[in-house]
Amino acid sequence: MTNGTDTTDGTVVIPPEHFREVLGAFCSGITVITAAGPDGAPLGMTCQSFSSLSLDPPMILIAPALTSTTWPRIREAGTFCVNILADGQHGVSDAMSRRGTDKFADVAWTPSPTGAPRLADVAAWIDCDLAAEHDGGDHTIVVGAVRALGSAPSLEPLLYHRGRYALVRSHPAAASR
Repeated sequence: MTNGTDTTDGTVVIPPEHFREVLGAFCSGITVITAAGPDGAPLGMTCQSFSSLSLDPPMILIAPALTSTTWPRIREAGTFCVNILADGQHGVSDAMSRRGTDKFADVAWTPSPTGAPRLADVAAWIDCDLAAEHDGGDHTIVVGAVRALGSAPSLEPLLYHRGRYALVRSHPAAASR
């Protein structure tokens, strides 16, 4: 076990590699955040930091990196769609995480109710208005007010665990529910 190192000013320094390794034990889904640009062109970025936030009113949060060149353009749109990728969509995740390419070249989509790209064959989608942004260190904490949503219950999610894509494996106890 490695603890952080205390500094003279009382802050704790934790090596980023160790932080990443430890938090990699938490399995998460993969989302692609999309919006329609000012010229109508689709915008998209892969985002692993996603969570439900509130049931009443319905709200979600995402946390794009401050280094993202796509998030500022999505922010300008004021609305966005969270596309929860399905198992087998790792190629979509990879495409949306690249810079300087046509991210939508081989990605099928239709407009969501807000006009943001709703990607084909996703496990779920959530259309949002940008409600708030907060400082989150090297990320921005973004709160989305949910306007519309849908899911494909027959599809399993694309997961990420310990630095690589993972599969859902049902636990034997799940069959008894």
